[in-house]
Amino acid sequence: MSSKTKSAFLTAEWKHIAILNYAIDPSILAPLVPAGTELDTWNGTHYVSIVGFQFANTRVLGFPIPFHRDFEEVNLRFYVRRKSPDGWRRGVVFIKEIVPRSMIVLVAQYLYNEPYIALPMSHHIESRDGAMHSARYHWRFDGRQNGLTVVVKGGLQPLVAGSEAEFITEHYWGYNRQRDGSTLEYQVEHPRWLYYDVAEAYLQCDVGGLYGSQFQASMSRTPQSVFLAEGSAITVNRGVRLS
Repeated sequence: MSSKTKSAFLTAEWKHIAILNYAIDPSILAPLVPAGTELDTWNGTHYVSIVGFQFANTRVLGFPIPFHRDFEEVNLRFYVRRKSPDGWRRGVVFIKEIVPRSMIVLVAQYLYNEPYIALPMSHHIESRDGAMHSARYHWRFDGRQNGLTVVVKGGLQPLVAGSEAEFITEHYWGYNRQRDGSTLEYQVEHPRWLYYDVAEAYLQCDVGGLYGSQFQASMSRTPQSVFLAEGSAITVNRGVRLS
């Protein structure tokens, strides 16, 4: 068995990844940056992204978990990087991750100290004339329906080197502050994704209640950009604490 196989914690497919990106003042993100990392930017702009997607065929340590193989996730994240001996590692930090299953929350919080919560969720993927048309993700918070919707235009296309879409999607590391103040680093492996441009995007969300009032101003504006990535099979490797 290869060391790569030994390091795998979770395998799954991530599908229909809707990504709404908002420019934000870096001073809002600074208190959330894990030790050993620094904020990353695209052309000098700092972003938070709200991301909705589907987990499918999920396995933990190679085993399927009954009733926990296929589900939705919506997360809010920002972008960091870390200088390692092999060069810069570009990664993401999650502010909050929403899933519909309490067991997922318990495992993620216990093993990774990830900021998961469980809420009622649903999704709807629509095709027209055999082509992708729209993706919708909904979650219920504090008795009210929240959701994000993207309507695509055109067909799938490859990422362009140096583009905003490449910056947003090509982050292969996760960083998470632990309870003792240290940082956990883990690698996410997947092929380079194809993506759709988006003609329309809608976000209906209690931003202040879910994420904090400091995010309301940025996320009440029109997104700086929106993409829908096709997704792929992924592997999340076991985390390593940074020294």
